[in-house]
Amino acid sequence: MPPAVASAEAGLQVAGQVREIRRARHLSQRQLASRMQVPRTYISKIENGKAIPTLGSLERLACALEVDMRQLVRDSRSRREEEVSAILSDPFLAEIAAMLPHLDSLHRTLLYGSVRDMAAGRRRTA
Repeated sequence: MPPAVASAEAGLQVAGQVREIRRARHLSQRQLASRMQVPRTYISKIENGKAIPTLGSLERLACALEVDMRQLVRDSRSRREEEVSAILSDPFLAEIAAMLPHLDSLHRTLLYGSVRDMAAGRRRTA
């Protein structure tokens, strides 16, 4: 991948992460900008992928958002790995996940339907 394309792609990942974390923290762009002591338009440019923050800006962003800097630059693969780890940390779900490869598609479908019905509060009748 050419460096310019890789840089743009990385910028979009940072943009999405900044926006997602800012919203999760219930901060406006103006509030985040105030914490960083930058203009609000700079936050907007970062979130829209029009500006790629420098390493120093990433540090200030992370500090203002109260997160580790790695959270701002993680890609979809690392997010997926974290989600899988979180799911498998539940012993019940880990046990179910270990059994899934041994089921054929019909049994997987039946299992999925049963779990969906139980979650919805419905009972299956024979």
